[in-house]
Amino acid sequence: MLRNREFRQFAILFSLMAAAAVTLGFAINRLAGILAAASAAAFGTTFLAFTKARYKSIAQISDQIDLVLHNADRLYIGESDEGELSILQSEITKMMLRIREQNYALKEGKEHLANSLTDIAHQLRTPLTSVNLILSLLENNPDENERKALIRETKELFVQMDWLLTSLLKLSRLDAGIVVFQSEKIDVNSLICSALRPFLIPMELHSIDLQINAPKGIIIQGDLGWLSEAIQNILKNCIESAGENGKIEIVCESNPLFTEIAIHDSGAGFRKEDLPFLFNRFYRGKNSNATGYGIGLALCKMIITRQGGMITAKNHLQGGAIFSIRFPK
Repeated sequence: MLRNREFRQFAILFSLMAAAAVTLGFAINRLAGILAAASAAAFGTTFLAFTKARYKSIAQISDQIDLVLHNADRLYIGESDEGELSILQSEITKMMLRIREQNYALKEGKEHLANSLTDIAHQLRTPLTSVNLILSLLENNPDENERKALIRETKELFVQMDWLLTSLLKLSRLDAGIVVFQSEKIDVNSLICSALRPFLIPMELHSIDLQINAPKGIIIQGDLGWLSEAIQNILKNCIESAGENGKIEIVCESNPLFTEIAIHDSGAGFRKEDLPFLFNRFYRGKNSNATGYGIGLALCKMIITRQGGMITAKNHLQGGAIFSIRFPK
C-alpha cells in the first residue's frame, strides 16, 4: 500500500489532522484529548483494514490477469459486493474472457494456416512431379512429334498450376476478409452470359449441347465479377462431368421469396458418400481417379454465401448433377 503515492499523501494528511485534533482536544481538557485520540485511532484502523482488503482484491485480479496473459486455460475471479470495485472486476473479467477467446481464435487460425499450407504443398507437388518427369523424357527423346506432345502437356500442367495458385489466392483473400463485394443490380441473363463466355469454344469442340431458360428482367443484387467467377467454377465442373456429346441446362426462376439459378449436367452425378463434402476445401471425392484440386466448389460456395446467397448440389432425378443457387429477396 505504501508504494501508492496517493495513499502516502492521505496517510500524511490524516496524521497531521489527527495530531492537530488530539492537540486541540488536550488543550481543551484531558477527556476531549483522549476522545480525539481514540476517534483518530479507530478511524485510522478501520480505514487501514478496509484499504488492505481492497488491495487484496486488486492483487487477486492482477494475478488472474497475469495468468491470462501467460495463456492460462482457467480463469476465476471471485464475486465481490456491489460497488466500484465490483464493477471494475466485472469489466476486467469481460476483457480477460475476450482476450482468451482471441487467443483461441489465433491458435485455431495458426492450425488452419498450417493445414492449408500442407494441402497447398500436396496439391502443387503432383503437377510439379509430372513436369519434372516430362522434362526428363524430353531430354532423352529424339522424336520431334513426341517432344511437341510432351511440351504441350507441360504447358497444360503449368496452366493448371496457375489456376490453382490464382484460386488459392482468392480463397486466402476471402478468408482474410479483405474482399469488398459490390452491391449492384445484376440482370441474370447478363450474369449467365458473362460466366459462359470462356467456355463457349470448349463446349463447341466437345459437342456439348447448351440450353438456357432464363426469362428476361430477372434481377439479383450482388457483385457481377465475383458471382460470374462462382458460376464459372460450377460450369467447369459440369463440363468435365458431361464429357463428349453431353448436355448442360441452365434454368432461372423467380418467386416472391428468392431467385434461383439451377445448372444441370448429363454426367454421372455424385457418389452418395461424396454429397455431404462437395463444398469442402481440397475434397476430391472417394474416387481415387477424381480430377481437379477440390478448390473450385469451395471457392464458389464462399463467394455466394458471403453475398447472402446459398448453394446446394445433388443428383438429378433424370440423371446427372444439379447445382442450385438461391438469392433471397
